[in-house]
Amino acid sequence: MRRRGALAALALGLVALGAVLVLVRTPGNEPKTGAPHPPRTETRPQRPPKSPALQLPGGPSLAIGVTETNPALLWSRDSGVDVGPFAAWRDRLAALRPRYLRVLVDWALLQPRPDVDPFDVAIDGCSRDEPPCRATGGLREILRAARSQQRDGAGFDVVLVIYGVPAWAARPPSGCERRGTEAYSRPITPAGLEGYRALVRGLVALGRQEGVPLRWWSPWNEPNGSYFLSPQRARCEPDAPLVSPAIYTTLFRTMRDELRAAGGEQHLLLGDLAAGPLNGRMSTSAPEFLAALPDDVVCGADVMSQHAYTRRGLGAARPDVVAAVEAVLRRRACAADMPLWLTEVGVGGPSPGKGRTDGAAGARADCRVLAGDLRRWWSDPRIIAAFQYSFRDDPRFPVGLVDARLRHPWPTLDLLEAWGGSRPTQAPPPTLPAACRG
Repeated sequence: MRRRGALAALALGLVALGAVLVLVRTPGNEPKTGAPHPPRTETRPQRPPKSPALQLPGGPSLAIGVTETNPALLWSRDSGVDVGPFAAWRDRLAALRPRYLRVLVDWALLQPRPDVDPFDVAIDGCSRDEPPCRATGGLREILRAARSQQRDGAGFDVVLVIYGVPAWAARPPSGCERRGTEAYSRPITPAGLEGYRALVRGLVALGRQEGVPLRWWSPWNEPNGSYFLSPQRARCEPDAPLVSPAIYTTLFRTMRDELRAAGGEQHLLLGDLAAGPLNGRMSTSAPEFLAALPDDVVCGADVMSQHAYTRRGLGAARPDVVAAVEAVLRRRACAADMPLWLTEVGVGGPSPGKGRTDGAAGARADCRVLAGDLRRWWSDPRIIAAFQYSFRDDPRFPVGLVDARLRHPWPTLDLLEAWGGSRPTQAPPPTLPAACRG
């Protein structure tokens, strides 16, 4: 009865808000004209003491993670799995020895109909149609490949991030949408929320079937951007009331309840927020979005998750979204000591998402700027992990460590190998690799 009551309340809330979930990869660039969200007053007691694994370290520290969802690049060499043309690059990824493996769960892709088992849907293994390709066993094979690395003691602790609404789970068009918005991006129906619950339960079961601990969970990717969650505001005005935090709150609470019911060790990531520093009709700055979340959501998370891409050429003029997010966290008593993970970092030219420029010299310059950011994040006591997005270039967002066709590495691969590998997370920053020097 409580579930049906919650679904009814959700349906009324969604209709009232006219909110829509939307896919976004790049932050918005609309000018900021709205007033900042006022500081919130902490009303809940502080959480009980955290386990040592979730406490801030006593000094500078930075663990390395990576986002990659092609199992051909994830199988260990000792697994004996034939990965064909991916073998050499599989070995280079393994050499990173990432502490964490961030796995993107594209719900719409994996479950186009409610009667489809989302965990065995085959994936072509291309990079947005770019070869080389290799048909894969979907999410189940990804977990099996991660397990092969875990058996070798190579880290690869899985972090799951959900996004993308299937057509059968989405509401009709409403509110202030970008042109071309599809069902993939819209709010979920009550039946869709039940499907989301089932997806979380299924993922828990899949991890147990495959012997892969699934400890880290993010309810939705980049909910403050207009391609993953939309509309951001009640009206098409940059200072209109926000609606996106309420939709994210429903997803967070739903995932939290399902994980609690499942038992075992699971930890919730808060945010996975896009790095765009500006507010607009269809975007929300990370600090404003975070400030608008209710206390039970902020206090119910174990780790704050923020995206922070490197942009070459801005220098001191570059907005520091990380510092702004940290300031918001300090205003919540329960988040005062919350660790911060930068779950998407990378560099690909003057503006990530718009392609690389300036040839080999530009790639080396990109590497040097990213190296500076890694050193700065290492020295920040709240930041304890940075996740490279991604290993292989995404043609629409080329900030990877090797090109999409797997022909050559970028200098940043040597840089991440220096930061990863067997290097202790609290060791001093490594020297700049030769591949990055000008």
